[in-house]
Amino acid sequence: MPSALPLADPAPADGRLPAVVADGAGDRTFSLYVHIPFCAVRCGYCDFNTYTATELGGGGSQAEYASRAVAEVDLAATVLTEAGVGSRPVHTVFFGGGTPTLLPAGDLIGILDAARSHWTFADDVEITTEANPDSVTPESLRRLADAGVTRVSFGMQSAVPHVLAVLDRTHNPDNVPQAVAWARDAGLDVSLDLIYGTPGESLADWERSLDAALACEPDHLSAYALIIEEGTRLAARIRRGQVPDVDDDDHAAKYELANARLTEAGMGWYEVSNWARTADHACRHNVAYWRSGDWWGIGPGAHSHVGGVRWWNVKHPTAYAARLAAGDSPAAGRETLDAATRHVEDVMLRARLAEGLPVAMLGAAGRRQVAGLIAEELVEPAAAFAGTLRLTLRGRLLADAVVRRLLDD
Repeated sequence: MPSALPLADPAPADGRLPAVVADGAGDRTFSLYVHIPFCAVRCGYCDFNTYTATELGGGGSQAEYASRAVAEVDLAATVLTEAGVGSRPVHTVFFGGGTPTLLPAGDLIGILDAARSHWTFADDVEITTEANPDSVTPESLRRLADAGVTRVSFGMQSAVPHVLAVLDRTHNPDNVPQAVAWARDAGLDVSLDLIYGTPGESLADWERSLDAALACEPDHLSAYALIIEEGTRLAARIRRGQVPDVDDDDHAAKYELANARLTEAGMGWYEVSNWARTADHACRHNVAYWRSGDWWGIGPGAHSHVGGVRWWNVKHPTAYAARLAAGDSPAAGRETLDAATRHVEDVMLRARLAEGLPVAMLGAAGRRQVAGLIAEELVEPAAAFAGTLRLTLRGRLLADAVVRRLLDD
């Protein structure tokens, strides 16, 4: 089952936000995240809040989902307006999941139309949908593009059948180039997601996946190390000795290979796990997260953040639908971040960006670590001397350790 929600304070039934969220709102971007919690098959490695159609019924069904999401869009507009932060344009929209494109294109368009009825969209708004290569058609992609969607992120994961089998991925890797071509024909930018370090994946397998992805000439590519989440089928298979566990050295070798191949292909890293064809092709929605922007998360289990207040919705689609049908907020809990917590999160997230972390953001203990990080070739010397910590390739491999040192009091 998907992981449990965090513990925190109860959220008010009407979703009302404290007045403090308006402080400095003009300096923060505003985004929408829309969680579509449906998958054709639940992958063995995944602990996201997703469900197959056979697990749901009643108000949680796929057929009724778009209307429930629209109800939360309406609620969000009311709450944000009452809090004095409802007039900002929408900077980005991201349909994630799950597999958003399991819903008819008209359902996704209806959610977008509801958002447009409440907010203006920025002239250069970025609107992304995630998709599986086998969950789109030329017609569905054209409809989404005509409605304003600007980019599609395909869950490719691997080009190697035996690797996909371990991950319980059901798509045919040979169909990825076709799906990419359809997206191009519709005028959409294309991102591909890859996973490395799957049990049984050789370095040659990983190179094959990189080659296949680059042959599609994507605008953006994400490469994530496989993390074994407790409670997943893959974790159980590893525990029973049916497949080997993941290996940190293997992850490092595959990250280095990815960085080399992607750099050779003209793609630049802008975040530890993300590369883009140009700076304009970076995923601005994710960058907004890393820069602590504001966003409202629509859908069961979705998380939101506005002005230092963070909350999350009830997880099950049926419970989510019931709350909205009763006129209540679907929020299960929330917390107001204090200055120390916000500082920790800012350092953790900004240190991962190629633009770097300003040394001025660090406390005295963190600043004392800079010389050692330079000496150990974890940050770039010239940038550090100029006042910004920018990770080297070695630093990216050890990013979590770098952050711990910067935050060590």
